[in-house]
Amino acid sequence: MWHCASFELDTSQALVMGVLNLTPDSFSNDGLFRNVDAACEQARRMVAEGASIIDVGGESTRPGSSEVALSEELARVVPVVRILANEGMVVSIDTRHAEVAAACVELGAAIVNDVTGFTQGAMIALAQDTDVGCVIMHMQGEPKTMQEAPEYDDVVSEVEGYLLSQASMLEREGVAPGRICIDPGPGFGKDFDHNRALLCATRRLSAHGYPLLAAWSRKRFVGKLTGVEQPSERVIGSVVAALYAVSQGAHVVRVHDVAATVQALAAWRGIHAEGPDGL
Repeated sequence: MWHCASFELDTSQALVMGVLNLTPDSFSNDGLFRNVDAACEQARRMVAEGASIIDVGGESTRPGSSEVALSEELARVVPVVRILANEGMVVSIDTRHAEVAAACVELGAAIVNDVTGFTQGAMIALAQDTDVGCVIMHMQGEPKTMQEAPEYDDVVSEVEGYLLSQASMLEREGVAPGRICIDPGPGFGKDFDHNRALLCATRRLSAHGYPLLAAWSRKRFVGKLTGVEQPSERVIGSVVAALYAVSQGAHVVRVHDVAATVQALAAWRGIHAEGPDGL
């Protein structure tokens, strides 16, 4: 079980986290900028399609992106988070700003998805003072420059070590281990070979007692694998990556295309009714 505020999320079968971008510059061209009604309707649609979590983001962290003013990010996410949380959805706030995370938690967000991996004192304090779920993501560098020259001696060991170190730090600060989820951060300061190595290491990364989040949907890595240039057209490759990750032990898949992913997981489970754990 993954404890996220008032929610106990059963990860014995992989959960689907639907992506809700409230930005004008999403890498996947699916932003619902300043349209609260459309954003909420999209969230309801994803839940109807089988999403267990809605991940709300108000700042693009695509490669080369610049930081958004706090006031702007808050203006984008607060009205939507308020409505979705009031409707009983499991809302995750995808942000690197503690002020934004705190405002959304106050409104009922149950998960903080921190691309900076809880390296900031204010984010750690928020984790200490609440009972929200905490997604620790790995990122080398920062969004504006992270893809310029990512370099590792051993990407799997280094990412794994970072995630476990941050998880241990949160536990020392009083955060229950059952609240912690880890994410290797594909595309965040990694080149194609780094990403492939991390995807192939899913089984290893999922074996540490924390839910593992797999966020491969529509990424440039999928585009390079498939030869599909437009992110919005990378549906099939993204679903295959999600299926592979789940087959290797991932507990949560963060996706843009919920219906296709849920259908694929259902078919896989039906075929492998007596098959691998985790499906």
